[in-house]
Amino acid sequence: MRRRVLIGNWKMHKTAGEASRYIRDFLPLTQNIASIDIILAPPFTALHVVAESIKDTAIGLAGQNMHWNSHGAFTGEVSPAMLCDNGCQSVIIGHSERRQTFHEDDNTINRKVKAAIAHHLTAIMCVGETREERDTGKTSDVLSRQLAAGLAGIGTIDAKQLIIAYEPIWAIGSGTPATPTQASKVHIKLREHLGTLFTTSTAESIQIIYGGSITAENIQSLLAMPHVDGGLVGGACLDPHNFGTIVSSATN
Repeated sequence: MRRRVLIGNWKMHKTAGEASRYIRDFLPLTQNIASIDIILAPPFTALHVVAESIKDTAIGLAGQNMHWNSHGAFTGEVSPAMLCDNGCQSVIIGHSERRQTFHEDDNTINRKVKAAIAHHLTAIMCVGETREERDTGKTSDVLSRQLAAGLAGIGTIDAKQLIIAYEPIWAIGSGTPATPTQASKVHIKLREHLGTLFTTSTAESIQIIYGGSITAENIQSLLAMPHVDGGLVGGACLDPHNFGTIVSSATN
């Protein structure tokens, strides 16, 4: 059975000092929760602080992005090796903001996914459609293309090396998430497509999570769907008490 996982993506928020205070408040709220996986994704400048603060806990650490090269003349970029060195076990790749704002394409995503896996980082690969694509009935085609291109050339994979995050672009930050039924239908299609890329056993074992205006009020109904394995939480995770409530709600 797939474990549930909740990932808190802080985006471009929190200094190192603020991150330290966040963890101080967050840990007491989640210290007795063992039934789900919790991963925090702070900005690069706070990774070392968070890593030190959670080192004796079961909480995981993720980078928000990375370059596909292990080193080189890439000013402003962060390598997979640097993430590992700062205590990361996973990395978010292809977030909608990276695709939309920074124009990362499927080929770029593919190179990053391969690099993450090569450095023993779990690739949290994001896929999602725009409002126009959904309204014109292209959701399935768009997501199939993103999956196939993003995972091209990988072949055999350990299911623990990959998490798929479905984050419909039209729902992110809108306050209007996909309904549990909408999310479940997409997750079913995503798993079917994973079955064309990997073995049936691997495809069934890969966690597929939802992201897009997750709150403490809707997390239970989303996770009640058997094909939704967790959530990629954005704005709602920035307050440690609110994220603690979301985590607690996910265990019920």
